[in-house]
Amino acid sequence: MAKVVSTLFISADGVAEIDPDWHFPYFDDNMGRAVGEDYDTADVLLIGRDTYDSFAGAWPDREAAGGDDAGFAKQLGDVRKIVVTRQQLEFSWRNSEVIQGDLLDVVTALKADPDIKGILIPGSISVVQQLLAAGLVDELRLLVHPVAARKGRRLFDDGDKPYHLKVTLTEVFPTGAIRVIYAPTAAPATVGYDEVKDQVPA
Repeated sequence: MAKVVSTLFISADGVAEIDPDWHFPYFDDNMGRAVGEDYDTADVLLIGRDTYDSFAGAWPDREAAGGDDAGFAKQLGDVRKIVVTRQQLEFSWRNSEVIQGDLLDVVTALKADPDIKGILIPGSISVVQQLLAAGLVDELRLLVHPVAARKGRRLFDDGDKPYHLKVTLTEVFPTGAIRVIYAPTAAPATVGYDEVKDQVPA
């Protein structure tokens, strides 16, 4: 089964809608390496329309310019990109396609495809929220910035049930940013009041 991995820049107060004012002061070589490792997990990018427009408006030109990030830009151009949108689009960026069918059905089929090693969702908050609710996200890879954004869209929306997560990796960068990789897990066993009371020193 292919893994579905979400990778997001996020503030300490949970905002995942990037503002350059709080993001770029913390982007360094360490964060760049972490981002590269995330992209190396996948041969399919699953992205929302806004994320696609942002990427397609920047990375093809960077690839053509041949600068320091041209190699990464080529990697993005070469990978298969599935855009989650209800609109029919004409693509100028190679290997791009509009999702065909229901999001959950498409992702379930991609996960079961033996020719696919991984599906990466960069940004695309609404896509991640839908897949989290359906239990289809295998890893959340968060780059937590040491700043409270105080405004913007948050990753975790309101809902009836909590998402229980286990930490599989943490890394602290010199900037104070923290890389955390979570995997969904079952809720821990409930501990009764009497058991907790017995564990508290007198």
